[in-house]
Amino acid sequence: MTARLAGKVAIIMGAGSSGPGWGNGKATAVRFAEEGARIVAVDYNLAAAEETAGLVTDRGGKAIARRCDVTKSDQVEALVTEIAREFGRIDVLDNNVGIAEVGGVVDLPEDEWNRVMSVNLTSAFLAMKHFIPVMERQYAQEGQGGSIINISSIASVRYTGVAYASYAASKAAMNQLTRVTAAQYAPKKIRVNAILPGLMKTPMVERSAGLAASYAGGDIEAMWRARDAQVPMGHMGDAFDVANAALFLASDESRYVTGIELLVDGGITLKVS
Repeated sequence: MTARLAGKVAIIMGAGSSGPGWGNGKATAVRFAEEGARIVAVDYNLAAAEETAGLVTDRGGKAIARRCDVTKSDQVEALVTEIAREFGRIDVLDNNVGIAEVGGVVDLPEDEWNRVMSVNLTSAFLAMKHFIPVMERQYAQEGQGGSIINISSIASVRYTGVAYASYAASKAAMNQLTRVTAAQYAPKKIRVNAILPGLMKTPMVERSAGLAASYAGGDIEAMWRARDAQVPMGHMGDAFDVANAALFLASDESRYVTGIELLVDGGITLKVS
């Protein structure tokens, strides 16, 4: 490894995996640690966060796990206070929390719409609300702010063939929230970027009964084959494709990059049909 994040403290919101295998948050935590970052693995499920932290420490990295309901402002604020006190700085915030509920505007229950908006969008708003002041203080003291990475989706810019109105709308709103926040805080060297993953093979997708039903009548293996066939490169991506993109945005290599939507999709958004 090349120590691209040496000396940095990175917070991964949604660092646990929803099932066996590599989710985006888990892979990002491990990849950041491989490059020298100290990791705070945050998840609603503490056991999942602890699993991720354990993977980091097993590889010789440094990580702690914390539980937080990222839709609750008081919990996020308390988390920020603890981290700032313990580490003295916060360099990278990776907002990876997200859920997907299948349903178009007619058939989606209102409570599901509200839940998806809260988990996918309000969580990113609250994290930035409470973490950015720490980065502002760092800029005032050192001339360096920090990097914020919001994990969006190609569903924010394209219809993917699956009707999940709440997911698409929440991620599209995240994109605009990313842009306006990037513009506001660029003078303080706080960079805010979004990653838009395409069709990924992750535990969250595998455990989504609605997605499997939409693709292949509930047949997981058939769903994988169908999703592979949709991608111009011939296969889905995995969590480390997202993690490597996040690594670039977290590192000083992207110090002149802010407000972008980085597609990680194997070319699927290039297609007309």
